[in-house]
Amino acid sequence: MSEERLSFKEMCATFDVTPRTLRYYEYIELLEPVREGRSRFYGPRETARMTLILRGRRFGFSLEEIRRWLLLYDPKGNQDQLREFLSLADRQLAALAEERSQLDKTISELQALRDQTEQSLTS
Repeated sequence: MSEERLSFKEMCATFDVTPRTLRYYEYIELLEPVREGRSRFYGPRETARMTLILRGRRFGFSLEEIRRWLLLYDPKGNQDQLREFLSLADRQLAALAEERSQLDKTISELQALRDQTEQSLTS
């Protein structure tokens, strides 16, 4: 390998994704590997995009939101890309805060019910 390239199998292993996931990301045009015959190779651009895709998924962004953000991608970054990210991040932070609030409430209710049940056993 004269340049940093990963094969399909190496890409799956590096990012701990299934072949189906990787093919799907290609199908929806999040990734564009170089094709040589039947083989696919992923260079630095595609590995960077995969890192962003997985990070976006972990943060709860939809694939469509990630796709739109990546469409604005410029290697040096640009104002549109940064604004789009800020918009996505603000929206997702609000959604995650709401989820956390709901989880805290559910945990509190379950803990109270558990404590009541334990108390009734010891009474």
